[in-house]
Amino acid sequence: MPLGFTVVLGLASLGLAATWNSISDVPKSKWDFIIVGGGTAGSVLAGRLTENPKFNVLVIEAGPNNEGVMESIIPGLQARLPHSRYDWNYTTVPIKGLNNRPVDYPRGHLLGGSSAINGMVYTRGAASDYDRWAKVTGDPGWSWHKLQPYLDKQEKFELPADNHSIAGMINPAVHSATGAVPVSIPGFPHPNVDVVTMGVTEELGGEFRYNLDWNSGHPLGVGWLQATIGHDGTRSTAATSYLTPHVRARKNLHIVTDTRVTRVLPTKGTRGLEIRTVEIGSPDSADRVLLTASKEVILAAGAIGSPQILLNSGIGDQEDLKALDIPVVLHNPSVGRNLTDHTIFGVSFGLKPDAIDGGPWANLFFDPALQAQALELWQKNRTGPYVALVPVDHIGWVRVPDNSPVFNQYEDTSSGPNAAHIEMVLGVSASILSSFASRKLTLEKAIGSSYSTGLSMISPASRGSLTLQSNNPFDDPLIDPNFFDSEFDVLVVREGIKAAMRFAEAPIMKNITTGILGPLANITSDDEMDAVIRNGAGSAWHPVGTTSMSPKHANWGVVDPDLLVKKVSGLRIVDASIMPYIPCAHTQTPVYLIAERAADLVKAAWR
Repeated sequence: MPLGFTVVLGLASLGLAATWNSISDVPKSKWDFIIVGGGTAGSVLAGRLTENPKFNVLVIEAGPNNEGVMESIIPGLQARLPHSRYDWNYTTVPIKGLNNRPVDYPRGHLLGGSSAINGMVYTRGAASDYDRWAKVTGDPGWSWHKLQPYLDKQEKFELPADNHSIAGMINPAVHSATGAVPVSIPGFPHPNVDVVTMGVTEELGGEFRYNLDWNSGHPLGVGWLQATIGHDGTRSTAATSYLTPHVRARKNLHIVTDTRVTRVLPTKGTRGLEIRTVEIGSPDSADRVLLTASKEVILAAGAIGSPQILLNSGIGDQEDLKALDIPVVLHNPSVGRNLTDHTIFGVSFGLKPDAIDGGPWANLFFDPALQAQALELWQKNRTGPYVALVPVDHIGWVRVPDNSPVFNQYEDTSSGPNAAHIEMVLGVSASILSSFASRKLTLEKAIGSSYSTGLSMISPASRGSLTLQSNNPFDDPLIDPNFFDSEFDVLVVREGIKAAMRFAEAPIMKNITTGILGPLANITSDDEMDAVIRNGAGSAWHPVGTTSMSPKHANWGVVDPDLLVKKVSGLRIVDASIMPYIPCAHTQTPVYLIAERAADLVKAAWR
């Protein structure tokens, strides 16, 4: 849908009478649908399904309400969310490919889920990412072309918070201004950095050519950052976008927070194995509450939570379940397998003195007085650095060169020739990047002390797993992304580092940089570079694939293309876990599309 901009005055706040923080407070009712998880997908489903007043919907969210959580509302406070009460605070097992290092694994633990704590980067990926889903599932409805109406329903592109012109920064023809989730170019530009990045696109072109809009389905090149931040300078989440005051006031929607679903249970019926009952529990009590949906239970607990619930319910590999004394309800060895994630690795280049003026906010992330000023500006009139996340305005998407020796040994794992292998987050100082990756990067003292690239390996070959450590549903699962299990992934990150070095060879970069920083400065061979990669890489926190889609009647996978669990009636999964392949994109936008389509699939099934 072509894009047009309008300014709409906010409506007065409505009472949110349908939200509770204890299941005992929820009025007794008959539920058509019980949605487990009020995160990115669950919020979409709740908003869309209750458009039909005949559907009575209960959403059960393990975390707290999102309202009033300033760290989630203000983009510039994002770094305070990991390791807080709004994070599940997972840690992976020691990862063999990272020299047996565990890594932190934040996931959203509040209404809105990870859309309420993530980095707000709005990327769709390549058209071929979705076409591959359609091909592998046998369902053309998952293709890029067929998903376009859901992009329109999902996106509401707005002007930046500072109202600067975005002419030449996006292609309005590939965006919608009428959808649910406010999106914009961040409203606090960094012109001293931007002129360098754009200068490289002009001087080098080629793999670093300017791409007017990498959300067109053809992402290759360098373009302006798009983020889930509205014109009002606040973060857009699934909860703020789909569970608006108007939606929460619907009589057919009930939301309960701070409530944990531990298992889904068989329900007496006439359609074989029916699972339409959820068990609610607390680690502080042996008491359990059972609730049954008349139509469906929909798991939307994410790529970690959904397979964990299935396994605790006896749905998974029978040998693994028996080893933990969990009664087997359905043998499906695909549950918890195929865990796929992006790795991230930082490459920083030192800057000559005063090469890039960091401006008055250069020490923002180290100076409490500056932080107080930034907060005051945001609260007063939605201006200043806190209307954006970090000093980065561009992202590049590059492929490993076709003539790389990598492809003499390995098949290409990307979805097609227009899909990227590497994402380059450009211009961000290492001090900020360290909060997203391994936390092992060199800590710079100020914005402007380095020009950095955050390299994310976004077409991985490695696959990991999620398993249980016990039959206690309150124990964290064992999360193993299995990074760099395939040597291909290491070689691609190596190629990404070399791409960053080529980027730094542009004349405009050579004029201001002093050379590469950190352990990469001392390497003399590819083997040494690979060792640095394994010691320094972390997770981009984009887990998918643990309850993967597959063709109907396939003997692998967990859900059919309509997202119903195989060999089960009444149970559907809608979240990142159903992706058979990870897109070359940050995963929140693909999850929005999955949930939008899933809502229509559910509506069609229960007309």
